[in-house]
Amino acid sequence: MALIQSTLIWVVYAVVLVLVVAIASLFVYLYQAPKERSATVTIVSIFTLTSLLATVLLLPVDVALVSSTTSSKHGIRKDWATQNRVDDIKLTLRIVYYTLFSLDAILCLVVVPFTYFWHEEYDDVASEEGQQTIGSRFWGAFRYTIAFIALVIIIFLVGFFVPIAKDRKGGHYDLDFFKHIIEDQNHGERALTFALGLLITVGTLIYALYTAAGFALLPVALIKSAPAISAPTLGANTASELEQNRERQRQLEMRNEGREDGLPAKDRRELDALVREERTLVRRERLAAEASGEGHGWLLKAWTKTEAVFRPLKLLGGILLMLVAIFVWVCMLLTFIDKAKNSICKSHCGYVLGHNKIFNPMNWIFVKSAKIFPIDYVIFLLLVLFFFFSSVVGMASIGIRFLWLKIFQIRKGRTSPQALLLATILLTLMALAIQYSVAMLVAPQYAHFGPQTFCDRPLRHPDDQPDCTNHTKAIKPCSEVSTSQAAANVCTASVLSTFIDSITIDFSFFGDVTFWAQIAFLAVYLIIFVLSLFRTPKLDAYQLDQDLEEDEEEGLLASTGRRFGATWQDITGRARKPTGGAVRGRETIDRDDEE
Repeated sequence: MALIQSTLIWVVYAVVLVLVVAIASLFVYLYQAPKERSATVTIVSIFTLTSLLATVLLLPVDVALVSSTTSSKHGIRKDWATQNRVDDIKLTLRIVYYTLFSLDAILCLVVVPFTYFWHEEYDDVASEEGQQTIGSRFWGAFRYTIAFIALVIIIFLVGFFVPIAKDRKGGHYDLDFFKHIIEDQNHGERALTFALGLLITVGTLIYALYTAAGFALLPVALIKSAPAISAPTLGANTASELEQNRERQRQLEMRNEGREDGLPAKDRRELDALVREERTLVRRERLAAEASGEGHGWLLKAWTKTEAVFRPLKLLGGILLMLVAIFVWVCMLLTFIDKAKNSICKSHCGYVLGHNKIFNPMNWIFVKSAKIFPIDYVIFLLLVLFFFFSSVVGMASIGIRFLWLKIFQIRKGRTSPQALLLATILLTLMALAIQYSVAMLVAPQYAHFGPQTFCDRPLRHPDDQPDCTNHTKAIKPCSEVSTSQAAANVCTASVLSTFIDSITIDFSFFGDVTFWAQIAFLAVYLIIFVLSLFRTPKLDAYQLDQDLEEDEEEGLLASTGRRFGATWQDITGRARKPTGGAVRGRETIDRDDEE
């Protein structure tokens, strides 16, 4: 039975990995510029995104496996769950975690930078003339990557030799939970702990800006982004207006052909206005073509059609996501206040909370749903994807910047390979920060012990388990501060929570920064959320021409009643016949000219 249960848990994880590969591939394909697509950049980006999402989504598997050793109803270990079996489960999870964490670090610090320089080294002229070989290109990219390799070596050497925090006063390190963390580490594990602690800390600072901004903007953008006119109709109307504009320019030029003194002042003013209008119409036509998927592959066109199909649900989905975001924000705030006020060891251990003094509804939902796997996995997957796509939206709205200087812009169908690789690095760092936030703030009890409980009754015999059949009130949830021998015999902390707690205990500076940076996340979300309620976000997935004037953007919007007609036209790809407004406007100009 135990083998079947653990096998099913890993099978669910394998299914999720297939879904993750699809999501990573879709993201890369949709955001890449088709004309600049590179096979190397595509493969590395997809593999890196898959690895980081696989790391974050391993937590429910971790919780399910360690929780499968106990009976939460009776607060005792199952008959098959001997200490050796439990240790084997933890060892397997530890190997998977260390492999994924090491892979994330190498990809983020070495492989992706090398791919960046590999792409930069390409010279199409020299390659066609045979002056650039694969070897010379490889060496050119490797020279720049040496600095990153040296950085990785330095980080691991520092983690290997740096002394751990020695200030143990007030840390409650005499508890069994902390004793196991401190005693079970070797130098190799400590080096990896230091490296991941550094990456999580850096990622948390980025996460506090990008993910918080996207967390507020994504729901509001869904609510406010439905266009009032379809892309086919916009393209057809624009083409008609552009043809009439150019015809009018030809009439003016032919009428004044041969004049020695040039065009009259009136005709000159009209011609200048027509030229300016032509530039605007050309930009609008390009915008409509891009929105219709022209010049892109079948996948992007299919995505455009799918978006059009579900466009009527954008408003409802945006409202739902907004409520979820507010709910998660409130839960994070409650846990933050609870930890800051009631933590048993404060900064000595990264504000570990022994018992929840303030009720966290999200944590309660996860603990209850964990009793029926994979319900908790589905909820966790949706939550992580919400955080992930919020990070993408944050990067798309803010851009990749150095201080106040914008280096790259992330746009659907227009992202350069260099921007995509930098975005992949930022997403890797933010994913590590998301893992910390979900485990330590959103659902800390779930991330540590899941639904595990123990029977707090005296033992009849040393090798026996306590009996709470007639004493259900003695069944208590497992906790880090439990001092009962029964808790030590039954409760098993998840491998991820042990790993994160080891970072905050051994290197308390990382724990302080990552914990207090959460208040920055909460503050940034609140500010942007309030502002976005009163100001339409500039983020627009279809806006691919930054020079398009703001009044044109507003012209693409109209009353809610016309949005469903635009949706149907986007689905079918057929435009409504051009209205007579443009023709009547041109006839008015002609009549004025004749008068």
